[in-house]
Amino acid sequence: MNLKTFFSALLILIFPFYLFAAIEAGGQLNGKVTDAKNNQAVAGATVTISQLRVATVTDGNGNFTFRSLPQRGKYVVEVKSLGYKSQIKTIDLGAETTVNFALDASIVETKEVVIVGTPVSASSRYNSTAATSVSRDELLSPATNLIDGLAKQVPGVSQITTGPGISKPVIRGLGYNRVVTLNDGVKQQGQQWGDEHGIELDQNAADRVEVLRGAASLLYGSDAIGGVINVLDPLVPPPGQIKGEVLSSYSTNNGLTNNSVMLSGNSDGFVWRGRGSYQNAYDFKTPAGYYINSGYNNTSLSGLLGLNKGWGYSHLNFSYWKNNIGFYDSEPGDPLYTNDGKSRTLDFPRQDIRHYKIALNNNFIIGDGSLKLDLGYQKNQRRELDEPTPALFFDLNTYSLDAKYYLPEKNGWQPIVGISTSDEHSLNKGTEFLIPAYDQFNAGAFGYIKKTWDQNTFNAGLRVDYINNNGKAMELDGEQKFAGFKNNFANLSGALGYTHIFNDIFSFKANAGTAFRAPNPAELGSNGVHEGTTRYEVGNPDLKPERSYQADATLEFGGKVVTGSLGIYENYVHDYIYASATRGDVITVPDDNGNNQTYDVYHYGQVNANLYGVEGAFNIHPTSFLHLDNTFSYTHAQNESFDRPLPLIPAGVVHNTLRFEPKVRGLRDFYMSVGLDNFFKQSRIDPTFETPTDSYTLINASIGTTFKLGAQPIKLYVSGYNLANKKYYDALNRLRPGRLSQEDPTYGVYNPGRNITFGFYLPLNIN
Repeated sequence: MNLKTFFSALLILIFPFYLFAAIEAGGQLNGKVTDAKNNQAVAGATVTISQLRVATVTDGNGNFTFRSLPQRGKYVVEVKSLGYKSQIKTIDLGAETTVNFALDASIVETKEVVIVGTPVSASSRYNSTAATSVSRDELLSPATNLIDGLAKQVPGVSQITTGPGISKPVIRGLGYNRVVTLNDGVKQQGQQWGDEHGIELDQNAADRVEVLRGAASLLYGSDAIGGVINVLDPLVPPPGQIKGEVLSSYSTNNGLTNNSVMLSGNSDGFVWRGRGSYQNAYDFKTPAGYYINSGYNNTSLSGLLGLNKGWGYSHLNFSYWKNNIGFYDSEPGDPLYTNDGKSRTLDFPRQDIRHYKIALNNNFIIGDGSLKLDLGYQKNQRRELDEPTPALFFDLNTYSLDAKYYLPEKNGWQPIVGISTSDEHSLNKGTEFLIPAYDQFNAGAFGYIKKTWDQNTFNAGLRVDYINNNGKAMELDGEQKFAGFKNNFANLSGALGYTHIFNDIFSFKANAGTAFRAPNPAELGSNGVHEGTTRYEVGNPDLKPERSYQADATLEFGGKVVTGSLGIYENYVHDYIYASATRGDVITVPDDNGNNQTYDVYHYGQVNANLYGVEGAFNIHPTSFLHLDNTFSYTHAQNESFDRPLPLIPAGVVHNTLRFEPKVRGLRDFYMSVGLDNFFKQSRIDPTFETPTDSYTLINASIGTTFKLGAQPIKLYVSGYNLANKKYYDALNRLRPGRLSQEDPTYGVYNPGRNITFGFYLPLNIN
């Protein structure tokens, strides 16, 4: 039975739950939110049950009500309100119908939130995983894409860039197939192995993003040895309400216009959402000029239809994402910049990337436990065009299933068992070829248990995985292009975690475990020109899986004036896979016009690697209106096999931000900020094909406020990045100098110069 047939049978089995939706009465939860000091009602507080994908807001008397809830089960309820510490309680819907919250006033913007991307949703203080949550307001930054925004805010996160339109996430020095991006409960499947295109997600759709640092393979299987980026869409509104938003921004550096409209509603448990977004940019500008043909545009459409009932919820998500982006295939001596780069018409060569996705997310209450079931189908198409007809054309189809059963909690023990599987089929539909067509099958199962007692939590888990790769042989013009390959990989992984809450100020968390990553088809079978990277790649069908052994520990602290964290980690990766080149190793390949072009040859190989580092934050809040936030991260990565640095490692960085939030009559949430991004010199490079980068400091600033047009609030903001128009190369800038066959010392494209973003955000609330 193939996975498509299995999906059909599974849908028939779960169909009775939809029939019960009309006859089973849901539970109800009422409550009130008050000020702990004066017992006055707190109006407008947000109350969330993330596990059930629902949220509501307290009325003028501080009251709230949830309807159509399961009639049994334990769930985490979170309450947040500006000027107060967030509060989190675990409630048993089988025993409680009322829960009240008394909030303590605080001048500190709390970072204690419920993390849902780990096996058991819990407060971040009781979760051993090193996790950071980035809110909707924080995502409204002068970022050009989602990963760019996270890299500017989350310690340990950086990005491999090809201009402002393309960013690949890097967590603690690990990127590509070592970082999983999750959306709608489904692992995003595109060409993660490529570094010349970004992730296929609408940055405007995210209501919140969780960044899990360190191995998360226990829950997400192979490819998560570096971490996980969990993108969470907005929760559905309460019954009888329609919510929405309109946002728009304009950035001066590349004329980026970003517009998005969303509406979401709930009619007695029938929930829906629709969103449309569009971005358009011309060439980005460096201090040396506009980089030729670097503009882009993308279109995104997404929607949701579902039910929230007493038996749980079932949500059908669907999305379409299309990106067109230009790239410049230059040779030594060619001009890199132009003084007039404001045309929004893309020239050839360019990319046309399309991603289609359907995801069915379910949470069924079964007895005293629950079954979380996520089914997904994705089609990822990547066209690379030198003319209207694509030269390279990858077509990847992925079917996936992820099921987790949460057994009833007993005496503080929370056990979970789960399975996951995916079936990938990739085709080559173009006239040029880089990797062979392939089929890949993944299957895994895990068991996990968490114990909570007093101020301690302990968790442990085991996972087994099996992966089968089948690369298709191919002949081209009578010669063998791809030899084909067949590989089977199996692995047993384990993890341990521990947290301890010392008091209201200090807490500690630690993790240790093993993880693995199977080599991907590009690493196993590449044989061709990788367009956009100007290199010829050669795979190795004899590659072994990577095995990671890692540990981390974090001390978190939070008082009235000082908050922060300090974490250390080490990750030893046996058989680490990467492509490397040797100066003078080149190949000449004729293009479509019969002209010969020379490329550096990169071969995939394996070494033993050791990555360790430090990351943290130190924030000072002397008054309610003045905040000094500081974050820092550093990764040291060594190629142990050849006793030299590992390539493509981010430089150490310190972010400093001074934020001023005075009370201004007639305005809400007024703020002004100024910041410094201090990047250290990166001289720890692989000398065979990398060049060092100098240290640099970027000056940033922003101002914003919320005011009312009648009863309608609207947020306005202006943000500036690299205000001094600093000329610099980032260590992970793919366009910086360093290509081996290009000896011209002037070759290289600077990172973007000064960029000022003007934007507004208009939330909509319709009863």
